[in-house]
Amino acid sequence: MARPSTSFRCSECGWTTVKWVGRCGECQQWGTVVEHGAAAAEAKAVRPAAVADASRARPITEAAAEDSRHRPTGVGEFDRVLGGGIVPGAAILLSGEPGVGKSTLLLEVAARAAASGRRVLYVSAEESVAQVRLRAERTGALHDTLFLASETDLATVLGQVDAVEPDLLIVDSVQTVSSAESDGVAGQPSQVREVASTLIRLAKQRHLPVLLVGHVTKDGSIAGPRLLEHLVDVVCQFEGDRHTALRFVRALKNRFGPTDEVGCFEMTGEGISEVPDPSGLFLSRSRVAVSGTCVTVALEGRRALPVEVQALVVSTNAPQPRRVVSGVDSSRVAMIIAVLERRAGYSRLGAHDVYVSTVGGVRLAEPGADLAIAVAIASAMSDRAVLAEIAAVGEISLAGEVRPVAAARQRAAEARRLGYRRLIDDEVGSVKAAVEHALMTRASAREQELDAVF
Repeated sequence: MARPSTSFRCSECGWTTVKWVGRCGECQQWGTVVEHGAAAAEAKAVRPAAVADASRARPITEAAAEDSRHRPTGVGEFDRVLGGGIVPGAAILLSGEPGVGKSTLLLEVAARAAASGRRVLYVSAEESVAQVRLRAERTGALHDTLFLASETDLATVLGQVDAVEPDLLIVDSVQTVSSAESDGVAGQPSQVREVASTLIRLAKQRHLPVLLVGHVTKDGSIAGPRLLEHLVDVVCQFEGDRHTALRFVRALKNRFGPTDEVGCFEMTGEGISEVPDPSGLFLSRSRVAVSGTCVTVALEGRRALPVEVQALVVSTNAPQPRRVVSGVDSSRVAMIIAVLERRAGYSRLGAHDVYVSTVGGVRLAEPGADLAIAVAIASAMSDRAVLAEIAAVGEISLAGEVRPVAAARQRAAEARRLGYRRLIDDEVGSVKAAVEHALMTRASAREQELDAVF
């Protein structure tokens, strides 16, 4: 009789191997390879089970649409990202870097929901009840219908839900809660899968919205199995720089709304506050025209935001000039410098150090900011300032052409609303013509000012 062989399988992608390894050879995840059992085990047939009348399938036209309506949380920017609010029975995962403000944001959501008369249960597996109350006192989140609990056991959390019967459940965080039904310690893929599956099943059965906080790894991805992002209904990412107070919330997955909305927040001493109109956050306050600056209208989700790009060009004797950037892509800046040298006549850029940065700590990742970067570098190189009423939007190709960008009308409307009467875009044709137009406008305006004086 042949001895049954044992195999090992990755719980993430299903990759199999004959011996245990610490890292999956297919998806490169650590700690996901577990023993699968006998390879020659016979498959058992699944028999159909009896279906209760309450769960019997019925026509889609008979399903109640009111049960899936969005309910506002009271935090407008968070509702914008979710598509109008939280849907009953939805499981929402909020991830972000340590210290970015995830717990502060969810405590504000809990306070707004409690202020509207709903019962909210905030379960913290990382802080004690006294620590959460201390933060709530600072942010003004004290309400009688906001219940706090500090638990790390999943069964105890379920018992707290039965005792409080909340209208909203917040668990901070899913990686620190463990279940006795699963092996391993809290945070391992098997534990995260068990905890998330139980809480999501609870949300669907009771029509109870559940907000989960998720940790991230060193590369920025959500810690735990990839299955966690498939199980939940909404995945939101909380972004921000520790050196700036601005925070962004983006929806990476949303079964009940769009995924191209962005919510803006600002961290203050009293907690977190909404920024419904962040137009002036990314512009300098200087009233004196300075060379090396140009304004572009970037698109963050569906929101058009004016962002000022600053450039500094300094001569150097080093064999390899420096290219230092902050808030923009370094490879794209290098490409724009090459296009300016080859297509726009700025051949001396190769003997200068170039520094490019954005105002306010915002990061520009879209190609629509190419033209503003090129104008800012050309302005710094020629030491000629651009008029304050000019904004530049466009993508630059290697051939030196200015290509159109998405949502051009929305960008132009936002530029006009903020007082930018001249918008340089793809209508100029080439990057050389765009740079000359931006710099010649300042020269002609200065000549008109001198003629008026003398």
